[in-house]
Amino acid sequence: MHHPPPSRRRTLAALGVIAALLGGLATVPAAQAADRGTGFGTWAPLSRTGWHGSMRVGDVHTYCIHPGLPVATDATTDRGISSDVNGLSPKQLVSINYLVSTYGQTGDPVQAAGVGWAVKAIVDRDTTLHSWGYTGDSFPEAIDHIMRRASPENSAAVQEHAVRYLAEAEAISVPRVGGALTLTALEDDPTRGTVTADVDATATGTLHLDNAVFADTGVADRSDVRAGQVYDIVAPASSSVDGRPYAVRATGSFAVRSAAIHYFSTPGQQESAGPADPTTFTLTTQDATPRPVRFSPRIETIARIEGGRFVDLVTVSAADGVWPRHADGSLVVISATADVYRTGAYPAESVDIPSNLAPVMRLTLRTDPLTGAGTYTVVSDALPGPGVYTAVWRVERDDQDPDVVANLPPHYRWQERFASPSQTEQLAPEPPRADSVASPTPSPAAPAPSAPAPPAPPAPSAPPAALAATGMSAASLGGAGGAAAAALGLGVVAWAFARRRSTPKI
Repeated sequence: MHHPPPSRRRTLAALGVIAALLGGLATVPAAQAADRGTGFGTWAPLSRTGWHGSMRVGDVHTYCIHPGLPVATDATTDRGISSDVNGLSPKQLVSINYLVSTYGQTGDPVQAAGVGWAVKAIVDRDTTLHSWGYTGDSFPEAIDHIMRRASPENSAAVQEHAVRYLAEAEAISVPRVGGALTLTALEDDPTRGTVTADVDATATGTLHLDNAVFADTGVADRSDVRAGQVYDIVAPASSSVDGRPYAVRATGSFAVRSAAIHYFSTPGQQESAGPADPTTFTLTTQDATPRPVRFSPRIETIARIEGGRFVDLVTVSAADGVWPRHADGSLVVISATADVYRTGAYPAESVDIPSNLAPVMRLTLRTDPLTGAGTYTVVSDALPGPGVYTAVWRVERDDQDPDVVANLPPHYRWQERFASPSQTEQLAPEPPRADSVASPTPSPAAPAPSAPAPPAPPAPSAPPAALAATGMSAASLGGAGGAAAAALGLGVVAWAFARRRSTPKI
């Protein structure tokens, strides 16, 4: 195993010790001499008048918080921001921080002296009043007891400032660190709501919104946010991803006055307080229940009559192009209804349905949860008869399933115009069929005319009633008359022949 020469080992060891010492020094708070700040009196550890004002450490004006100890003229150590100093309470610390931050960083000696006296009185009033021989109990008199020696011409002004500063500081309460943000959504319109910050009354801060904007500005960020102030917000449906329910998130950054001081100490001498930056904190919240996507469905229709039925092609779409989904990803189902009216002639197109018409049937449609927007074919039952038919479709919020109502605007109702050309069709009466027309019945053929009969001798006279007595109808007389005429003719011929034979010849 290789080892470096002894001299080299000693060198390396020495360098290690030096490095360790330097590293240790880096963790020790830096110390620097405090300089005279702004005020009155004698800048010395001990003097007849003392020093009444600020001590300057770098660029920071600090103020005594240990009445009775010598002024810190030696090297002073910066202890950083602390809320645990000499047993001071949060109330004392926040009061001191208020004074040294609000009034203490000044070049005005009267103002600085007033702050110095008020800070010491907050820390230990009794010691502050009596450290310089004053025996009474009046804060202004104790100040005057000293200031008559340090700067008599400024004594009254210093008293006035110190009394006022002390009163202000004592009125400061310890602020609440933290709080809560609250988001709300209108029950009937999830795109609207509010955000409120529940923080300390003295807190100031900012708010940032995700998936929403402030209603009065149209932007997602706001400064100078105050406790308890209600801010209206708008959460547009465009904040949704793929039409699913979406949540609004709010983030707030706030600051309150710190119950702490920038702490400086000087061994054997004074301890002092500089200003501590405000305590900051962040609050976040989001909707407890996601907001459903709000949309406005629309319908376009083309109708025809086919096979005695009303056939409607119904195209359903979203006005803003976003068809909402449920949390499980299924598409919202929209129900639509159409009333079908019948008239004797083509009616005039109008916004309203004539009051004297009643529907003859109703059509219904429910969109497919797997498809949503699209074209659906709706076929009616058999139409009741010839006439002009028109359908009027509508979509109403109150007709929807309970889990869909929130997706539609309040009082939402969409309806077609009455007798729009694409929705009006005529069912004409059927023409008579060709094979059902009756053929004319041919008349019976007339009998051929008979040869003219020889003249008949006069018929024996008979009573006129004899024809009627036969009881024959006019039709039967045709046949019976022919037979009788033939017999009569034969009789006439026989009679003539007999007569001829009996006649004497000449």
